[in-house]
Amino acid sequence: MTSLPQGYRALVIGASGGIGSALSTVLKGDVACGEVVALSRSGTGLDVTNEESVAAAVAALEGPFHLIFCATGGLTIDGVGPEKSLRQISADAMMRQFALNAVGTALVTKYFTPLLPKKERGLMGFLSARVGSIGDNNLGGWISYRASKAALNQILRTASIELARTNPEAVIVPLHPGTVATSLSEKYSGGHERTEPAVAATNLLTVLNGLAPQQSGQFFAYDGSRIEW
Repeated sequence: MTSLPQGYRALVIGASGGIGSALSTVLKGDVACGEVVALSRSGTGLDVTNEESVAAAVAALEGPFHLIFCATGGLTIDGVGPEKSLRQISADAMMRQFALNAVGTALVTKYFTPLLPKKERGLMGFLSARVGSIGDNNLGGWISYRASKAALNQILRTASIELARTNPEAVIVPLHPGTVATSLSEKYSGGHERTEPAVAATNLLTVLNGLAPQQSGQFFAYDGSRIEW
């Protein structure tokens, strides 16, 4: 991460997942990185949908962290996958999607942004998905997942405006990782080529590394291209 100071500290949330684990590994291999802290539900008990759990995780940390990446999210939750049509909408399933993808993002943003440097460059990335783009939706389906990711994008867009007032050198963005070879995408890749997690992690960090504070709150893909809302 050439845009961050030598010995920068990194924090990965959701570090037990396919992309989160790869992010941790890539960061640990960066000679400029001084420390990588990994948090996850299975590893450290962090439940991003529970405010007390998020608050307790932050209370146990000492900032600042120059890079924070939230790699949490879910497509199939409690065995329920994305809907193919409006007829398949379930209120309970939709609420679970929003709890993890949207409310979880809001809580992480609320509690972890104070750990970013106040006057130095700080980077904060979140896993989103291109299907969360309203303007790019030409296929329909996947209503709950699409809507929860669109909500995630709006949360981060709003947070970026507030963060710019207190952390003028910070960047906070939603990022689309592409189709990655993880358990999340296995059933839904449709035979399309999938990127290995290590490659996806490197791509995401490269994009984040290259963003200026003026680009905070925008929506980017793994190749650096901007995605419409």
